[in-house]
Amino acid sequence: MSSQTTTAPEGLRTGTLSTADISFFVVSAAAPLTVMAGVAPIAVVLGGIGAPAGYLLAGITLAVFAVGFTAMSRHVRSGGAFYAYITRGLGKPVGIAAALLAMLGYNGMEIGVYGLLGTATADTGQALWGVDIPWLPVSLAGLLLIWYGGFRSIDFGAKVLGVLLVAETGILVLLAGGVLLDGGADGLSLASFTPDNVLVPGSAAVLAFAFAAFTGFESTVIYRREARDPNRTVPRATYIAVGFLGLFYAFVVWTVIQAFGQDKVVQAATDDPGGLFFAAITTYVGAWAADLMHILIVTSVLASLLAFHNAINRYGLALAEEGVLPAVFGRVHPRHRSPYVSGILQTALGAVVVLGFAAAGADPYQQLLLWVNTPGMIGLMVLQLLAALAVPLFFRRISHTEGRLRTVVAPAVAFVLLAGAIGLVVTNVDLFTGASTTVNTVLVSLVPAVFVLGLLLAYRLRRTRPQTYARFAAEPAEPAEPAEPTLGEEPSCPHPTSSSSTPASAPSTPHVPTPLPSPSATE
Repeated sequence: MSSQTTTAPEGLRTGTLSTADISFFVVSAAAPLTVMAGVAPIAVVLGGIGAPAGYLLAGITLAVFAVGFTAMSRHVRSGGAFYAYITRGLGKPVGIAAALLAMLGYNGMEIGVYGLLGTATADTGQALWGVDIPWLPVSLAGLLLIWYGGFRSIDFGAKVLGVLLVAETGILVLLAGGVLLDGGADGLSLASFTPDNVLVPGSAAVLAFAFAAFTGFESTVIYRREARDPNRTVPRATYIAVGFLGLFYAFVVWTVIQAFGQDKVVQAATDDPGGLFFAAITTYVGAWAADLMHILIVTSVLASLLAFHNAINRYGLALAEEGVLPAVFGRVHPRHRSPYVSGILQTALGAVVVLGFAAAGADPYQQLLLWVNTPGMIGLMVLQLLAALAVPLFFRRISHTEGRLRTVVAPAVAFVLLAGAIGLVVTNVDLFTGASTTVNTVLVSLVPAVFVLGLLLAYRLRRTRPQTYARFAAEPAEPAEPAEPTLGEEPSCPHPTSSSSTPASAPSTPHVPTPLPSPSATE
């Protein structure tokens, strides 16, 4: 027996996250309070009292997508989430392009929100104390705070997000309860869900806003390595997230319509969209609740930032393990078991973007938030579309017991619906950005440009680094079973080598199983 043992680097903390924990990450990323108070009034202006139905329809579409997506999650154990699923179905070149698109999408969705953090804090300071708070120091402080949250262990982040999510959804429930108990302005009515109010000229724009409100719900699979019983936990968290968001959004928007009355709510939203929810909660609950809502919008933004930051870090870790990103991105903190170097570099990227917009004199909301978020949102929707297409192609290549409804019908329906949703968003992109045609063209073009860049990278990897290309998105090796000693042979020294579940943390035993080959057609 050797006197020295080689200890592999520790990986992410496994078996940590419950269904509730993962749901907190996903729902927090959507920022329900911010979406409702900041965006839903615009949906009411555009779609009238039928706006709540838009959120229901978007939720149903994404639930259909989740059917095939979660079925595939039981067969794909890679930490690469979206790009691993797409690689299995559509091949390595498209998978590598999807990996770059995922980095654009999640970074865009997070970094732009630092502008919203600055403006939301400034609005809160002005509303509560009459003080002017400059947005840039707040955004930079937010970068450091979010970095620290991602640096700590994943269960620490889950606890923080759980508290913040309960608070922000609680204030909306309080508003809804006040309206329902009082009976609204003119009595309660379900007219918002009748066809003549849903099928109006502005309904397409409402659907575009509604789909945007779910961005990031699919990130449940990113936490597979850290989940308890991931084959059950991840699908449950996905359905809980999309179901909760769809029903909750529709319910809250409907109650606000009842608060003002069906004949007056559109005019109220047009006159003061940013104050619609605050006016409603002041009337039906009290001024103290409006003050609390101002504060909770800031914490809602922080929760969204932390959720996206954790997702980005895990993508960086996975791509470093694949050899696509430099190995430094794959370092895991020995104590907190977090991808801390990826977190540092992502925070640095955020600081560069925020400072760049500030140096250019850009508006933190109209430009930093909206211009950076928009390509991120479209990028993630394209990934959903590609994943829906990948599901039936994947199941054609493997032996499985999943039914055709889950592996063919639902993914095909989701593909058609998601393609329509992307068309709605691109067609109505000016509503999201408030920018010129030239700016909008550039923002939308970033998505196909990054995708093409990813395809070029894939072909370069295949030519110059064939081993990296060959193992891209491969299934992680199963833990090696200890060999039984033969008669008269002493058992090997029981020194542990690693507790990591990552492919990079291979055990130092000669009995390492070969990773399962990818069923991709482009091996």
